[in-house]
Amino acid sequence: MTDFFYLIPIALALGAVALGAFMWSLRSGQYDDLAGAAERILFEDRDGPGDTAPARGDKPSHHT
Repeated sequence: MTDFFYLIPIALALGAVALGAFMWSLRSGQYDDLAGAAERILFEDRDGPGDTAPARGDKPSHHT
């Protein structure tokens, strides 16, 4: 029975920490653009290092 006197405050403290982290993430804008990340992964540019494919809008060069 005395274990509950330790476990209940620990559970409440962990819940308060989780709620605080969630409130911080809301205020810092973590959930502002939910659809943007999903669309960016589908339409990413191809101009990264080591990528030989031309970027969108660029005409392929014809080397002989």
